[in-house]
Order: sequence, then structure tokens, then C-alpha cells
Amino acid sequence: MIDQINLEIEKQSLLKHDFYRLWQEGKLTLDHLAGYSREYFQLVKIVPTLVENVLKNNKMKKYDNLIQNTLKDECEHIEPWVNFSSSLNVDRNELMNYNGDDLTKQSINDLIAISESSFEEAVSALYAFEKELPKISETKLDGLSKFYGITDEDSREYFNIHKEIDIYHSKIWENIINESSNDKKEKMLNAAILSLKSQNKILDSVKSKYVDKPSVTC
Repeated sequence: MIDQINLEIEKQSLLKHDFYRLWQEGKLTLDHLAGYSREYFQLVKIVPTLVENVLKNNKMKKYDNLIQNTLKDECEHIEPWVNFSSSLNVDRNELMNYNGDDLTKQSINDLIAISESSFEEAVSALYAFEKELPKISETKLDGLSKFYGITDEDSREYFNIHKEIDIYHSKIWENIINESSNDKKEKMLNAAILSLKSQNKILDSVKSKYVDKPSVTC
């Protein structure tokens, strides 16, 4: 099952998305990144909810403490994202009050629905979210310093955290997946695929709204 999910992660890798390709090539503007920071925050702020749903439906009690610690970690990741947004001149109140583009909202609702479906589906969705984050964070950090002049530690803290901690988090989800019964496997794979599609849709939303928007002419 892990091999199948990993194959889907590779197929739908966020690093292959046009928006992240532009990031890695230095072809975005700071305004584009500011828009991204507002849109992607919609996902950042609901990750604790996704983990809460895992904890609430957990039947493998030996994982309770690990999941509780993961929840604590995720709650602590919101402020570093606010700092990243602030470095792009996104006001804290603006960020907190922004609710996302329609496609982003749809993606967030889908992720929450997966996490509420079952323990196993929620775990698979989170694995599909966190497995690639260390690699993604590395590429983002590289681009921020190389192309966009964002080098201070407060602004980069979110990505520095995730290039390390999600190695550990994804291993927790992987262990649970490996111990799940065979009759759950199809739903788990489908949950991982839907998670990946939802994550890509958020980037679709960012690119469409902030990068591809038509210029205004007189």
C-alpha cells in the first residue's frame, strides 16, 4: 500500500506543478508569493483539524501519544506561516480574515471530508500531504534566497521546520498504514489520491488567481 501511495505521490508531485516550477526558476514576483501565502494559509490553518479527526477516530491506542504530539506540532506551525506572509507585506489581520478562492475552498472542504470519513482514510490523506513536504520545503527555501531575497530566519522558519519534522510525521502515518487491514486498502489509496488532487487544486487556484490573471489595459 505504501508503494502504491508513493507512486501516486510521484505522479501528482506538487514539485511538477507549474506554480512550483515557476518558483524554482525564479519567474514569480513577490506579489505572486504574497497571493500564494494567503491562499495556502487556508490549508496550513486546517491541518490541526485534520490531525484532530485522526485522533478522534483512532482505534490504535498505541499511537495516541504520537498523534497528540503531532497535533501540538501542527498548532505551532501557524505562527511561522504568518511570519512568512508578513515578509511579503501581507497584513496579519488580512491573512486571518481571508477565506480563500472558490477552488481553494473546495479543496479544503474535500480534505476535511476525507479526514472525517474514517481513521484510515484520514491517515492516508495526511501521509500524502506530508511525505513530500521535506523535499518541497528545501526547494522553496532555495528559491526564496536565490531569487526573492527572503533570507531572514523568521520568514523562513516554516519551511525550515517542515524540511525536518515531516520526515518524522510521515513515518508515523506510514507505520499506521502498514498495520491497517487489507479490507481498508482501497479506500486508503483513494483517500491519498484525493488528498493529492486537492493539494494540486490549491496551486491551480494560486496560479489562476495571482499569476495568470489578465492585465488591465486602458
